[in-house]
Amino acid sequence: MKWQQVQEGPSAVYVVVLDPGEDAVAELTAFARDRSLGASQVSAVGAFSEAVVGWFDRQAKDYRPLPVEEQCEVLSLIGDIAVADDGPAPHLHAVLGLSDGSTRGGHLLSGRVWPTLEVVVRDSPAELAKTHRPDLGLALIDLG
Repeated sequence: MKWQQVQEGPSAVYVVVLDPGEDAVAELTAFARDRSLGASQVSAVGAFSEAVVGWFDRQAKDYRPLPVEEQCEVLSLIGDIAVADDGPAPHLHAVLGLSDGSTRGGHLLSGRVWPTLEVVVRDSPAELAKTHRPDLGLALIDLG
C-alpha cells in the first residue's frame, strides 16, 4: 500500500493505492487506525482477483457471505470510517462487475486486490462513534 495526503488541514484528503494481493478491508482498516481517522468518507475504483460481499440477514443478525471467485471490476466502492470499540473501522459497500457483464454487490467483507485499488479518503475534523446495537446485530454510527 502506498498513500499520499493531497489536502492538508482539518479536512484532510488522502489517496491510497493498494498493491496486488493485498486485502482491501484489512489494509483500509490499518490505514484508518494508523492515521487515527474518526469521521471519513471513502470511495474507490479498481479490481479484485476474488472478493466476498455480504448481505445482512436480519433474522440471523449477521452477514451472509456471497463469494465472488473470479476477477472482477470494482465498479463502485463507497463507505465511511467511524470509531468502533476497537478503533477506527471502515464500513464499505461495493458493486463488482463480473466477466459476463452481471454485477454482485453488498457489504465488502474482503477483496483481494489485482491489479490495483485506488481509494480516496476524505477525513473531517469530527469524530463519529459506532455503537453496537444488540437488537440489530450491528455497530452503527451513534449521533447521540
